[in-house]
Amino acid sequence: MKILVLNGPNLNMLGIREPAIYGAQNFDALIAFIEKSAAEARVEVECYQSNSEGDLVTKIQQAYGVFDGIVINPAAYTHTSVAILDALKAVQIPAVEVHLSDVSAREAFRQISYAGKACVKTYQGLGFEGYRKAILFLKDYLSGAPEK
Repeated sequence: MKILVLNGPNLNMLGIREPAIYGAQNFDALIAFIEKSAAEARVEVECYQSNSEGDLVTKIQQAYGVFDGIVINPAAYTHTSVAILDALKAVQIPAVEVHLSDVSAREAFRQISYAGKACVKTYQGLGFEGYRKAILFLKDYLSGAPEK
């Protein structure tokens, strides 16, 4: 089972950018956490981060026929990108949306998630743990196991 983990703009600045919201651990720590979580779940994972909406759309399109599932943290593009929504809908790969912070408790403009409309589940406000939960959920979902 192969899962693509996509991270959007400014996630490469973890540990520097608003640590009170996003935590003090850096992006390398996040990638290490994701890779360890995937290995423990016996799932193959590829991580990709871009600050460019077009690069994320291209990566989603390239996932077609290659990956079984997608974990996506679109970051700021969550609230603005119909292009990412359309790419997720086009490839029809089961996707789970992840947010480090609880976006539902934040500013009004963060209350809409375009990407989430194409996702089978969302985890938010769990920090790094949301990625682990997303990987485990996709593993069960893709193997037909009932949701826990």
